[in-house]
Amino acid sequence: MTKLRRLLRQYWVALVAIIVILGLFLIPLPYYIEGPGSANNLKSFVTIKGHPDKRAGKFMLTSVLMAPARPITWLYAQLNPHYSVVSAAEVTGGQDNATYDKVQAFYMRSATNEAIATAYQAAHASYHKTYRGIYVLEVEKQSKFKSAIKVGDTITKVNGHHFSNAQGYQRYIAKQGVGKSVTITYQHNGKTKTKTAPLIKLTTKRAGIGITLTDNVKVTTKIPVKVDPGDIGGPSAGLMFSLQIYQQLTNQNLRHGRKIAGTGTINPDGSVGEIGGIDKKIIAAKKAGATIFFAPYVKPTKAVLALEEDHQTNYQLAKATAKKYAPNLKVVPVTTFKQAVHYLETH
Repeated sequence: MTKLRRLLRQYWVALVAIIVILGLFLIPLPYYIEGPGSANNLKSFVTIKGHPDKRAGKFMLTSVLMAPARPITWLYAQLNPHYSVVSAAEVTGGQDNATYDKVQAFYMRSATNEAIATAYQAAHASYHKTYRGIYVLEVEKQSKFKSAIKVGDTITKVNGHHFSNAQGYQRYIAKQGVGKSVTITYQHNGKTKTKTAPLIKLTTKRAGIGITLTDNVKVTTKIPVKVDPGDIGGPSAGLMFSLQIYQQLTNQNLRHGRKIAGTGTINPDGSVGEIGGIDKKIIAAKKAGATIFFAPYVKPTKAVLALEEDHQTNYQLAKATAKKYAPNLKVVPVTTFKQAVHYLETH
């Protein structure tokens, strides 16, 4: 009997241990784990007809690893200085995974479009921008269009009027007044649809549809170019894609055999915008052997400094991280695409 009890006890102990181990690896938590991602050679992402990249060295796209948290990865992130834990709501903005992925994919398409335009303009190569309309990032709960318009749709007309930028749409809508019904024409999964409903009062006190938006722009070029970022999403690849495309178009020897990493959005005027997770990207660049890292520098306003006494710019955080963990990595602050090119031409 004693032997049977011992066997039963061992069985239950083993079963509990298995359940605990499975729980550590499988139980989902309402968090995400952020850590250093990869630093990919952009030669494999960009193809320009008649303009191969045969120069030595690499322009590298750095990324942040983002994964749903499990108890075991949560514990690992607590112990590793290069990893952090963020709430799922903070990452996705309350969107479901499919919607979040759709928005991130659009951000990447938008970033590559702006990168193409920036590089082609700098290289004096022919390109054309077509403004498609307003891309819907979020629909507010109180919007009267919520039953029809969804995240990922593109609004192309309001009352039959198409405008060349988001401000044109916003000004026209504001003039209609709160409660006034308007007809929205929009693209949903490749199909043109319309919806008529009244406008609501926005937090700005102006009349509006009740959406969070960004511009949907298509860039076409005389010299064919293809940019394929794979599964990487988000807008932070703009600067590095611009440099890679410009390098191939002009065949300048900008890299001089070096491994050059970096990050930052690229805006229509060529300015470079800040991004998240730059400390993780520094670690990714170090692991890939980069010797130069371009970091966005946007001078903080007085209002920002008043709200955040300990505010750090992307450049400051990147430089501090490199000083501690990657002392051989030169962190270079950039505010514009032209500034990055000038640095490479003169160094």
